[in-house]
Amino acid sequence: MVQNFKTDIENCIEVLNRGGIILYPTDTVWGIGCDPTNADAVAKIYALKNRSEQKSMIILVADEKDIPMYSNQNTFTIFDYIKGIQKPVTVIYENAKNLAPNIINSDGSIAIRVVKDPFCKQLITRFGKPIVSTSSNVSGYPPPAIFTDIDIKIKNGVDYIVQHRQDDFQIATPSTILKIDASGQIIVIRQ
Repeated sequence: MVQNFKTDIENCIEVLNRGGIILYPTDTVWGIGCDPTNADAVAKIYALKNRSEQKSMIILVADEKDIPMYSNQNTFTIFDYIKGIQKPVTVIYENAKNLAPNIINSDGSIAIRVVKDPFCKQLITRFGKPIVSTSSNVSGYPPPAIFTDIDIKIKNGVDYIVQHRQDDFQIATPSTILKIDASGQIIVIRQ
């Protein structure tokens, strides 16, 4: 298992560095990922999912201190709120920056989640950048709860499939999504 973990990290980094896309386990559902600073890689995910570029995707970071690299929004009081929630939480931040234009929402925002999953945390840390994360389903279909439920079109369309946690049958669910409005109020987008 440890060897697969290390091999998966190395293979993912190689694929991400060359603009490829990966299928990988996250702290929620299995995700499709790429380098969020590479517009061509981001476009590959939209095409694979048959998803409109108007529907946003999120990025995963390894630590909350990384968020200012990708957003100019100075509302970090959200972290005190998030610490009381057990489920993974994605936060929509205004004023996205240092990312490919096609990953930034039309209103200039970006959804960011700080991961706790050890595999994701190490992958992001070693890659040195965030990683795109979008559920591993074709647009219009529900996100698969376990690896074996992932559509063959998705599996055949990525450049690398992580071996780690493929045999995990714990049912996964998407994250809670929050947004902070201009007055500092926290708005729950998805529970």
